[in-house]
Amino acid sequence: MRRKASLILLAFAVFFTAMSPLMRWYAFPRLAKIPPNQYQEAVLEAQNPTLIDYGSMTAEKVDKVTIVQTLKGNVEASEQVEKSADRDVVVWDALSYVQDADGKMVSKIPERYIFDAHSQEPVNAKGEMVDGDPVKRQGIEFKWPFLTEKRDYEYFDAQARITRPIHYKGTQKFRGVDVYYFEQTIPWTKVPFPKTMPVKGVTAKSLAKTGTTRWYTTVRKFWVEPTTGAPVYGEEIQRNELRGGTLLGDRDKLTVFSGHVKMREDYIQNTVDLVKSQRVLVLLMTSYLPWGFLGLGLLLLALSLWLEARSRRPGEPQPAASPEPEPVNA
Repeated sequence: MRRKASLILLAFAVFFTAMSPLMRWYAFPRLAKIPPNQYQEAVLEAQNPTLIDYGSMTAEKVDKVTIVQTLKGNVEASEQVEKSADRDVVVWDALSYVQDADGKMVSKIPERYIFDAHSQEPVNAKGEMVDGDPVKRQGIEFKWPFLTEKRDYEYFDAQARITRPIHYKGTQKFRGVDVYYFEQTIPWTKVPFPKTMPVKGVTAKSLAKTGTTRWYTTVRKFWVEPTTGAPVYGEEIQRNELRGGTLLGDRDKLTVFSGHVKMREDYIQNTVDLVKSQRVLVLLMTSYLPWGFLGLGLLLLALSLWLEARSRRPGEPQPAASPEPEPVNA
């Protein structure tokens, strides 16, 4: 009976020990992915920035500028891309809506971001765009990969439509969460005018005819929770200028926007809480279950060997041999 129980325990020990690496290296890369229907919203503010007044073509200090960023998963579009890409794909329709302290629209820039649901690598497919202009992204945007590493990544800048390194600057503590701090600097770069302007009748094409150009620079900062790859906080120190052309008269340049953009406090806490809950799910597949299965397998193996040793212990009574049958004579 002990030997039978020992064999059963040995079978379970082999099963759980084999499941440990399979869970981490086989199941996790296939099961961990961004859902295609995810919806996120974040509100950022710049206090006391400089903002252009297109009516008088002057730059002035204002109380604040608010940026509402939304990311909405487009399930139908992702299913269409998956047919040709032959992998799990997520399509995010993003919108950055900028408004002044009075709630008036300053600009709005839509994006379509297509990426691999598991690795977060961009998937270049039809429909990928920024403000209606087709783009071919290289590098990540919005989110880092699961199990983010302590290294530099390539990050796509939507305003400049270029990819530049975003540098790992160290590990920090943010609201009780261990995070990796990344920073990217985009030098002064000529960028297109937004397709939607706040002044009626003024368009990107009409501005371009004046010979005036728009220039942009920013220092982008992200605090990323490495297990999920999700930013828990972000800031930008951004400047936009108009340069040259007949629109500015005798001026060489005019500030469009200059300010320090930070995530609003209520959205910081919501983001941290969400990332903490998602972190547990990722750790379940990368740490808790693999190590738990390995520990359980070793425990069952030890118990199996112990039972086997007890079944063979010397000195225990052995079952009596059956007597030989007596020959029968006629």
